[in-house]
Amino acid sequence: MTEHTAQDPAASSAAITFPEGFLWGASTASFQIEGSTTADGRTDSIWDVLCRKPGAVANADTGDPAADHYRRVSEDVALMADLGLATYRFSVAWPRVRPDGGSVNQRGLDFYRGLVDELLERDIVPWITLYHWDLPQALEERGGWTNRDTAYRFAEYADTVVTALGDRVPYWTTLNEPFCAAFLGYASGEHAPGRTEPDAAVAAVHHLLVAHGLGTALIRARRPDVKLGITLNPAPIVPADPDDPVDVAAARRVDLVRNRVFLDPLFRGEYPEDAHTQFDQFGFSELVRDGDLKLISQPIDLLGVNFYHDEVVSGHGGTEAPSLDGRPTPLVGAAPFSNPERDLPRTAMGWPVDPRGLTDLLLRLHREYPGVPLYVTENGAAYLDTVAEDGQVHDEDRTRYLDGHLRAVHDAIEQGVDLRGYCCWSLLDNFEWAWGYDQRFGVVHVDYKTQERTVKDSGRFFARVIKANGIPGSGD
Repeated sequence: MTEHTAQDPAASSAAITFPEGFLWGASTASFQIEGSTTADGRTDSIWDVLCRKPGAVANADTGDPAADHYRRVSEDVALMADLGLATYRFSVAWPRVRPDGGSVNQRGLDFYRGLVDELLERDIVPWITLYHWDLPQALEERGGWTNRDTAYRFAEYADTVVTALGDRVPYWTTLNEPFCAAFLGYASGEHAPGRTEPDAAVAAVHHLLVAHGLGTALIRARRPDVKLGITLNPAPIVPADPDDPVDVAAARRVDLVRNRVFLDPLFRGEYPEDAHTQFDQFGFSELVRDGDLKLISQPIDLLGVNFYHDEVVSGHGGTEAPSLDGRPTPLVGAAPFSNPERDLPRTAMGWPVDPRGLTDLLLRLHREYPGVPLYVTENGAAYLDTVAEDGQVHDEDRTRYLDGHLRAVHDAIEQGVDLRGYCCWSLLDNFEWAWGYDQRFGVVHVDYKTQERTVKDSGRFFARVIKANGIPGSGD
């Protein structure tokens, strides 16, 4: 939990400069941009299957065509070079590389070999995320992340990818946002596989962390020279009234689910005591075997931080069923809670915009889990972008969002946080999970009918930031 303490970075128009060597990039995810979901031996992921479930995804949208990146790699890498990206963080589709969780599919692996080749030719550093939620459906049919065996299948898949690409890819992320994969996939049902089973979600939490540990050990053995870590989406969980014990208790329950159940085993080698109190009704303690926490807490080289918004929590005025990201679930404890309205701007997703939350989050991680370098691996906002009569996309709100959050990042660095890079989300407009194609996060606009790319004003702003390694002052 945290209380806002930082000065509002958006209120400043002063010039700022980032440390020398700061790593600038953009992030994407395979299912969200690639399309071609049946090409070259790829089989179904859990997201392909969820997209076919009536009502699960807005407009019955699917992963085709997405941004058609699978067939437009060269065009997209050229765009990255034009923007001046130093790194490109992308995920590998498990169902392309080991379809159905089985033997290696060379055609799928060759796609990523080609992508890495093109990035290196443009002097863009490749950064691979091994798991960004597209579990092979065949593994889900054997229990998915509720089945401990899936963690071992992940290690096999990691072995395949790092053996093929580890000599040319210096940055590796095992998992992206296990919070979403576990709780939104298996408890709230908002994400694939769309299950609403609290015991399954608790099992998924532990097995995802075991998969991270197994993958980390394997990658270390194969390529001890690479930079290796995990990406979480921690959020500041702020009690509506820090002097009200009811609000403080509610915020602590939410903070466990969102933050501490992942951070503590990774960096302290133990689950928080209240994880057992809150989750043992779902069989949590029985999942943890001897040696698991040592495996999970192996040293890593970096922690990726995905940030979109903070959350203010009250223990008063809640609905009958406690919720998590707006979906009912008992995982946050027995008592209801609510998210009081705040007088803040909101994105098209309805998310509040307060850059101070990013500063506070980075300071908390630096203070409570010291010793590991941090990278912002996703940060961005959805807005209702349109192409203007001049053929351009004038997304002032997103530009303002990026400006404020970059200043928040700089503020954290000034206060001593070891933060070494920033990747915006996202390079391209894409398939936005349960929202389908209704939400646009890209700094590059995609016309889904023609697949034409148009760099938005926010993309031009970001390119200027990269080139200057900072933000000029208003008078510059």
